[in-house]
This record gives sequence, C-alpha cells and structure tokens, in this order.
Amino acid sequence: MEGLDALYDRHLDRNAANYQQLTPIWFLARAAGTFPARTAIIHGSLRRNYAEFFARSRRLASALAGRGIGRGDTVAVMLPNIPEMLECHYGVPMTGAVLNALNTRLDARVLAFSLDHGEAKVLIVDRESAPLMQEALALATVKPFVIDVDDPEYAGPGEAIGEIGYEAFLAGGDPDFAWEAPLDEWDAIALNYTSGTTGDPKGVVTHHRGAYLSALADVMAGDLGRGPIYLWTLPMFHCNGWSFPWTISAVNGTHVCLRQVRAGAIFQALAEHGVTHMCGAPIVMSTLLGAKPEDKRDLPQRVSFITAAAPPPESVLAAMGRAGFDVTHVYGLTETYGPSVVNEWDQAWDALPGDEQAAKKARQGVRYIALEGLDVFDPETMEPVPADGETMGEVMMRGNMVMKGYLKNPKATDAAFAGGWFHSGDLGVKHPDGFIQLKDRSKDIIISGGENISSIEVEEALYRHPAVAAAAVVAKPDEKWGETPVGFVELKGSEMVSSEELVAWCRQHLAHFKAPKQVVVTELPKTSTGKIQKFRLREMAKAL
Repeated sequence: MEGLDALYDRHLDRNAANYQQLTPIWFLARAAGTFPARTAIIHGSLRRNYAEFFARSRRLASALAGRGIGRGDTVAVMLPNIPEMLECHYGVPMTGAVLNALNTRLDARVLAFSLDHGEAKVLIVDRESAPLMQEALALATVKPFVIDVDDPEYAGPGEAIGEIGYEAFLAGGDPDFAWEAPLDEWDAIALNYTSGTTGDPKGVVTHHRGAYLSALADVMAGDLGRGPIYLWTLPMFHCNGWSFPWTISAVNGTHVCLRQVRAGAIFQALAEHGVTHMCGAPIVMSTLLGAKPEDKRDLPQRVSFITAAAPPPESVLAAMGRAGFDVTHVYGLTETYGPSVVNEWDQAWDALPGDEQAAKKARQGVRYIALEGLDVFDPETMEPVPADGETMGEVMMRGNMVMKGYLKNPKATDAAFAGGWFHSGDLGVKHPDGFIQLKDRSKDIIISGGENISSIEVEEALYRHPAVAAAAVVAKPDEKWGETPVGFVELKGSEMVSSEELVAWCRQHLAHFKAPKQVVVTELPKTSTGKIQKFRLREMAKAL
C-alpha cells in the first residue's frame, strides 16, 4: 500500500505559484504597494513615505549590484539610528549580500577585526564615526569600497573618508531595480558580532527565514497593532534592532529616528509625533525617569516600552507606569535575533497583591510564537529540570529563531548546538506554569563555601533599596570561602547611602551567606547598549 506521504506528494510539487522563500524584504514591498503615501520615516525635518523608502532601498541595491556585490558578500555599515540605516536593512539583502551592522562605540582594533573576519566588500559610514573607522581601516587587512553618509541632523566634527557620498551613490541606482528573494531562505541576511569581552568577538550569522519570523513574532509580543509610531532608542546595530527595522514595515508603521538617546530628545519625539512604541535597555528607563523637569513633556498617549536584560524592579515599573509607559519584559540573545522569550502577562494576575505581581514580573517568561522550543536542561545529561521553580539548569532554545551559527568558528558552533538545542549560557529555573526565570549567566554564578549564590538574586535585593538606581554583583576570590559576592551600585540623583547600610539591607532580605560583605557605590561600567560590564567589575573586585 502506498504511504500517505506519497499520496499527498504525488503531482503536488512546489512551484512559483505556491511557494516563495521567506524574507523580511516582502514587508517593505507590501507596505509600499498598500500604503505608498503613508509616512514611513521621520528624522528631524525629514518625512519620507513608503513609496520613497522602497525606491531608495532599491536604488541602494541596484548601486551595490552595479559594483559587483551579490550573494554572500558582506556590506558593513557604521551608522546611528538614521534613515540610511533602515535603507541598508532592505537594500543590502535585496542583492543577496549580508548586512554587518557595526557597533558605533567599539574601539578601532575590534572594528578592524570585524571588517577582516567578515571580509567586508563595502563599508557605509556616518561622518561622526569617520575618524574611528579611518583608524580601523588602517589596522584592517581588507580594503572595502567606502561610502560616506552626511546626515543633516549631525552638526559635529568628522571628515568624509570614502570614495563617494551616499546620495551620489544612490543616484546611480535604479529605483525600479528588479530585486529578488534569496535563492534559499536559509541564506544569510545579517552578521552581528558578540561583545568579545573574553577574546575576539564571535560572528553570529542569521538567515532570511529567521528574520521574517522574528519580525512577525515581535508584532505579537509587543502588541503592535496596525500603524504603530515607533521611536528608535534601541541601537539598530544591536541584533539588527531586535528585527524592528523589518517589524515596523510589516505593520505599516512609522519609524521615528533618533541619533542620540537623550532625555529631552526622547520626550520631544514622544510628544510631537505621538509615539506608541519603543524598545530599550533598562538604562533608557533610567534616562526617562531621571530626566530634568525642563526635559519632560506631558504625554496624552500611553507608550509601550519593550525592555530586555534584567527584569525591572517593581519600583521602576510603578514609576514608568506613572510616567505614561507600559513595560513589556523580553529576553533573548544575539543568537536568537534578540528577544525570543516574553513575560506573557495573564490579566488574572492583576488581582494579585503587589509582591506576588512583582514575583510574576520578575520571570523572563515563555517562548515567542516563532520559537519552537524553550526549556531548562541539566547541561550534562540534557534532561529537563523539574518544573519546581528551584532546580537550576541551563536555558536552551531550538527553532527557526536560532542563528545559522558562528562565522568561521565550527568549534563554537558545534558546542552551541550540542544535543540539538542552542545553549544560551544562562542559568535559570522552570516554574510549574512553564515560565522560565533566569538566575545567572553560567560564568556569573558565585560558589561560596560550596553553595551556589545567584548574582541576580542579590542584585534584586539591592534594587529594592529606594536609593539604588542600578546594581551589579560579582564574585571576589576569598581564601576561606573560595568566592564571596561583592555589590556595586549607582545611586539615584542626590540620594546618599553608605556601603554599610546597603550591606545591612541585603542581610535583611537575603540568607546571610548570600549577602555581600562589601557594596561599592560607584558609576557602573556599561556597554554601548546599556549592559553592565561585569568583567570590569570582577577586576575591580579583585583589587578591593
């Protein structure tokens, strides 16, 4: 007897009518065809509609193709959150090439490594970053074709270092360029480098299929609806802006560009443009809440704020709510296109007491709709840990929102995918309702006298102190205990509190063996995306 598969496969082949490769480029093409006159981009005095956005992206693709750029080539860009960066997210993949968005705050050595490792054929650079990139190019082996962007919203220093200006380059392109979907949706769409705090950065390669699904999943996780007005405070170089350059086009929204994340500029944009959604690290929330009175503006609308990293303390959530923001907490990694887990709030929890709501909000949550697998495993046995909220394991993911792998690094790729799951390196627990909660990075767990201490748990205790704006806890070598926790905190505004008071506070809220013996009040070192650099704090702790 013929199998069922054979029966339904017979004469039912894939063809151009019933199968197309998934790519987020379709979102811009649809938006331009459906709402050509709708405002797609706002940047200072500039207003650009979807027809113009699409045409300029095709011009870019055409001009790149004219220089021989095609499938598998790397186009590096060093740009802030400006319209040209959005165009690169479409124009580059329209040629089959791969977009490498460089972190604008890295040093020349790391940037040179990225250019060489990614074998960049073209570099598009903003005038503000030109001196840094000139230094990086001098260190790099590759010699990409350099295109200068002169953003009229930038009035600072910086010289042109390229062979041609961006507008002149686009003028040589065809606005009706016949772009094509990738030959295979598994083709690479982007290359993003990890921070490289313990060595050279790893090049995370993502694909068209994952970008398409990640963008649509963002719509659901962020409850974007139709026609949102989105403010760019999250850097587009960070995991391709969590796929939002593609997401916003999928829902025919408006991108409000912002070169610099400053409280006054943010509030001005929120008020003047009726912004409905934004993403950002916790540092952006601190910027908003700590804004000077003269920088703040009354907002007639509620603004959805999507944040990642550590869950915001209850006091911060309450303050954001009073200021007009509704916070959604997400979690993910560069290897999963940014957010792939969301704290999916159950409205029934609104009736819970405040402390119980806070406990629910402290959890990272459940998988995005486009992530097929999320669980917490014992990394040695690859068995799921009990859903008891206590047994710790490693958080792992699998599915279409996971990277292709690390460029030119098969050893790291194989290790990351061991056992058929992506190993996040994050330690956590699984609650009875299936929600996961992070407890630490595997490298950040503190082992004191044989007992595991979660740095996140100690940080949460510090965050509950009313004077603390930001907190981080790391291990300090100890002759007797092996390691002991040390806390580092930034205080709010003019708040004053001593180290001894903070230690006593922790002892009130934690088991004594978990409480740090020292808490240092200082400015916390952070990455360009607002993440606290614990490797620098570990060095500071050793010197205490």
